[in-house]
Amino acid sequence: MSILFSPLSIRSVTFRNRLWVSPMCMYSAIDGVVQEWHHTHLAQFASGGAGLIVAEAAGVVPEGRISPQDVGLWNDEQRDAWTPIVSAIHARGAKAGIQLAHAGRKASTWWPWAEHQGSVPQSEGGWTTTAPSAIAYEGFAEPVALDADGIEAIVTGFASAARRAIEAGFDVLEIHGAHGYLLHQFLSPLSNLRDDDYGGSLENRARLLLRVVEAVREAAGEGVPLFVRISATDHADGGFTPDEAATVGAWATDRGADLIDVSSGGLVAHQQISVFPGYQVPLAETVRQGGRIPVSAVGLITAAEQAEQVLSEGAADAIFAGREWLRDPHFALRAAHELGDDIAWPPQYERAHWR
Repeated sequence: MSILFSPLSIRSVTFRNRLWVSPMCMYSAIDGVVQEWHHTHLAQFASGGAGLIVAEAAGVVPEGRISPQDVGLWNDEQRDAWTPIVSAIHARGAKAGIQLAHAGRKASTWWPWAEHQGSVPQSEGGWTTTAPSAIAYEGFAEPVALDADGIEAIVTGFASAARRAIEAGFDVLEIHGAHGYLLHQFLSPLSNLRDDDYGGSLENRARLLLRVVEAVREAAGEGVPLFVRISATDHADGGFTPDEAATVGAWATDRGADLIDVSSGGLVAHQQISVFPGYQVPLAETVRQGGRIPVSAVGLITAAEQAEQVLSEGAADAIFAGREWLRDPHFALRAAHELGDDIAWPPQYERAHWR
């Protein structure tokens, strides 16, 4: 049995393998409520053998959505719409997770295939965005700097969304602290110019993320695995660094997180990224610190042998993939076949197993 298809246990949850589906926004919700598209989209990955499927970034408050088309978890109608989707994932043998998010200054934007780009004006369903400092993302509207009450509301929003996620049946929660969204904006000196307890030193810049980790852990209880996705570098001079990411990852695990989902970039438009297969794996290895902090790796991991090598070399404990699952919703079944692993296939697909 390969490492990729060996089980992994975190707290009270055992994943059938370590090949997981990354959260990927579909921009297809109505008032934050998931639709039939989301049901079909997510359940197919469970039929395809995924060990864990993390649903897309869900806004913890209405103004936390990336776009007006994004999903949310700030009310009970949204919670209840997730329940049959989670049940469908479970019925196919996979675990279900959801990413809790606030987009900060990158909120209220047009979805990718919209006619326009940039910020959505209030006259067309947009809203005023918030951030650690009143610094706009290039090409977007200027945000309002959060005050003390606004920060408290963010922490409360994450905790409330976490409770609704557990009520909907999700097995795993992930806090989105990456890709230039609000918690990442606090972490990076490029977007955080505050001079209070939430700005300046790394300890201060990490304070909001760590408070959210503590609040979500308390809301979720002790048995639920809690992941934190971080961008381990801004790919820009003067930004958040891999060494800082390793420190923040350790602080997060000390406060109740179980795994750091290591990605990169997204904070500034002038980032310079050299993209190649597995380009973010070294960042995961840095944050992992020789196995002291459990991590997942992501970023152009598209082949079974490549994923197995990442795990066997000790760079990560699990693999997240995105684009490859979109190209092939049965990525795990194919990868197991290629590695020669005899895993359970859906009986409806058995005619393709080994032949």
